[in-house]
Amino acid sequence: MSRSPLTRGSPRLAALAALLAAALLAPVAAPAQTTVPTSEQAKPQAGPRDAAKPAEAKPGDKPAEQKPAEARPAEAKPAPPKPEMSEALKAVRAKLDAAKADLTQREKDLGRQNLTAVDLSRIREGITPVADEIRTIVDRLDAPLEASRERLTQLGPKPKDVEESAEVTQERVEREAAVARIDETQRLARSLLVQSDQIVDRISNRRREAFTKGLFERSQGLLTPTLWTRVTADMPRDLRALQSALSDILLLFGRNGTLPNLLLLGVAFGVSVALYFGRRNIAPRFGRRDETKNDPTRRQRLLGAWRVILLGTVPAVVGSYAVYYALDATDLLPSRLLPVAGSILGGLAFIAFVEALCDGLLSPDKPSWRPAPVSDAAAFRVRRLAVGIATVITVTKSIEALNSGISAALPISIATRGIGALAMVLILAIGLHRFADREEEEEACLGPYVPTRTTTGIGGPARLIGWAAVVVIGIADLVGYVAFSAFLIDQFVWTTSLLVLLYLLIQSADTFIGGSLSDDTKLATTLQANTGLRKRSLHQIAVLATGTARVVLFLVVALLALAPWGLDSTDVLTSVRTAFFGFKVGDVTISLSSITLGIGILILGVVITRAVQRWLEHTYLPATDLDAGLRNSISTVSGYFGFLLALALAFSYLGLSLEKLTIVAGALSVGIGFGLQSIVNNFVSGLLLLWERPIRVGDQVLIGDSEGIVKRISVRSTEIQTFDRSAVIVPNSNLISGVVKNRVRGDRTGRVTLTVSVLRNQDPVRAAELIIGCARAHADVLKEPEPRVVFRKIGDPFLEFELIAMISDVSLGLKVQTDLNFAVFRTLSEAGFIPPLGPGSSVVTVQGLDGMQNALGEIAGRFGRLPSEPGAGGAVERVAADEAEPVRSATPLDLSRRSAGG
Repeated sequence: MSRSPLTRGSPRLAALAALLAAALLAPVAAPAQTTVPTSEQAKPQAGPRDAAKPAEAKPGDKPAEQKPAEARPAEAKPAPPKPEMSEALKAVRAKLDAAKADLTQREKDLGRQNLTAVDLSRIREGITPVADEIRTIVDRLDAPLEASRERLTQLGPKPKDVEESAEVTQERVEREAAVARIDETQRLARSLLVQSDQIVDRISNRRREAFTKGLFERSQGLLTPTLWTRVTADMPRDLRALQSALSDILLLFGRNGTLPNLLLLGVAFGVSVALYFGRRNIAPRFGRRDETKNDPTRRQRLLGAWRVILLGTVPAVVGSYAVYYALDATDLLPSRLLPVAGSILGGLAFIAFVEALCDGLLSPDKPSWRPAPVSDAAAFRVRRLAVGIATVITVTKSIEALNSGISAALPISIATRGIGALAMVLILAIGLHRFADREEEEEACLGPYVPTRTTTGIGGPARLIGWAAVVVIGIADLVGYVAFSAFLIDQFVWTTSLLVLLYLLIQSADTFIGGSLSDDTKLATTLQANTGLRKRSLHQIAVLATGTARVVLFLVVALLALAPWGLDSTDVLTSVRTAFFGFKVGDVTISLSSITLGIGILILGVVITRAVQRWLEHTYLPATDLDAGLRNSISTVSGYFGFLLALALAFSYLGLSLEKLTIVAGALSVGIGFGLQSIVNNFVSGLLLLWERPIRVGDQVLIGDSEGIVKRISVRSTEIQTFDRSAVIVPNSNLISGVVKNRVRGDRTGRVTLTVSVLRNQDPVRAAELIIGCARAHADVLKEPEPRVVFRKIGDPFLEFELIAMISDVSLGLKVQTDLNFAVFRTLSEAGFIPPLGPGSSVVTVQGLDGMQNALGEIAGRFGRLPSEPGAGGAVERVAADEAEPVRSATPLDLSRRSAGG
């Protein structure tokens, strides 16, 4: 093909010519564009040379004959614009940005060195609200993200060969953008949540490291001379600091010692002294522990103990707080010395608490009111030991607070803490030594004396732990681990106090909660009368309540005991909340709250199912014309249907889809093939019994050697009650695969048979009429079909008849059979068909003695050949003739005849 002159110049001129040609041919090619295939539109645009080709035409060709596809290439459609982010999503993004900035700043603060425990607590305090807000955002975005994905799924996949309309394309773009933005926002929130968890872990690690470093930091021991040399050298400076503190106190008293302040301080001191010294009279008076009462109940002993503890502790705490508040409010004490006053006042309150706890729990003066099982001597010794330890701790803490207030030198602080720990160890050792078992009486036996019982009331494990604490604290104090020994003392006292309170609280829970519900108390009686609960049910509730109370108390005491080890309450609450609301194990999220609610849904569904089942059994189904078996089937099926529905709802709430349940079912199928085959067999057999109903409740069945009435049909087994009131549990598979005789399968009519024997010399027709008359006269014998008599046997010497009668209910079989026996016997006896009772009426025919008969005949023949008296041969011949007959039991009449013949 030759090129035109316009195309020979330059590519620009060729392109211009192509554009002009397309513009001229556009009106002609427009109607034909609808017939162009889609594949042609999808081709890329041609270059300048290809675009110039439509402009070339042979002479004589018409412009209308040109192909539209070659006239102009397909133009690419512009992509629809993405929608803007919604205002709600913008607000969520703003919250996430603020949370990100907060967490980033906390990470920077955490990166600094030499952070104190206060700094770590400050950084940790604000993370929990931020993490909770982020977690809430993640949970709230689940529903919109799922809804957006569902709307996008409804559009289906994007077609490859067919172009979508503009509306569908725009809708797809909007939905894809919505899904992408919500998903991005949720992923950003999850990343921030992980960042907050990492910050918390870093803070916990820093705390643990600081706690371990401070706890096991070694200093100079009490036996080191260098320590006491430095103490002596630093003593003058610390005395001057103490004088300076006293001067500051006098200065503040002179400056702030106005009349109102002094009056407030005096009132506070007066109230405190009155409460401290008055509590010794208040507690015994209001404790209501009568010495004359020798045997109080356990409830009374515990109530008295709590009253003594509260009345001995609360006034002391109020008095100490009143003085501390007055000192703080009046500014009569320097701020650096306020902790000293707080330590002294708190120590006095602690001593009062220890005294009240020992008086309430041990009751040394009133043994009959003692809740703890200890002896009198042990009670006095424990009280003195506990008060002594509390006093030493108070003095030591007060001196340590004073050293901190005057900024005492480090050797003096170490010596103070070491001497306090050593004094505590000595007091504890003396007390444990006094608790040694001593038995003055000796057994009257040879050999060394072996004590058979303890005399102190303190168990061996407790004393062993005490001696172990003495050894460890003493060695650590002497070798230089003063901080560790002081920590062990604090932990020992703190843990002991918690264990004593735990014992008292557990005893109180068992007595006040369990005793109130299980004993014959007013509360138990009221609950039984108003709720209809049985005494056994109340006892079970009491056991569960006391068990729950014990678990809660143990957990609280464990958390409090671990608090001095660096366990923060915020971390504990966060861990509990995470465990309750969801934690991940791999890719599986376990939420105790979801599990609890799922179990609650299952229990509620089961309760509703049982209520509906009882309504069907006792109200609705009895009002219908259905038989008992069908009513039982309907009730049983409704119960299992309700249970499965409740189970499905619970699984749906837990998020278990059908795919997951299919996996579980596949795993169970393996167990079914090995060990659960018989259970599944019985289950399927039970469903078949309920559906086909070959056996119904109330039917009289015979299975093997057991016959009785069907009482209950479940999916696993069937309960049959025999006539001796025994229950026979039969697996359903035996009823399906075995032979079962159902006496009432079609209807409840039954058959009764009687065997009657009359003498052979009687009229059999008359005997049959009399027997049928007895059956017809009975009310429970059906008229149709009529009773009949079968002539079974012509015997010797009796004629045997069998009476067959149909009765209305098979359950009346024994009764009707008994009545007919009485009636037939009475009727035949009156008619003479049955002889009177006596020896002559019993004739027994013995068969099978042919050999003996031949032997007797041979013996008789030999005797007949012997010489005998005249007439003896005839007698022998008669005997032989008689023996030739079948042998019978001789009646008295026969014996008399034979004697006469002999």
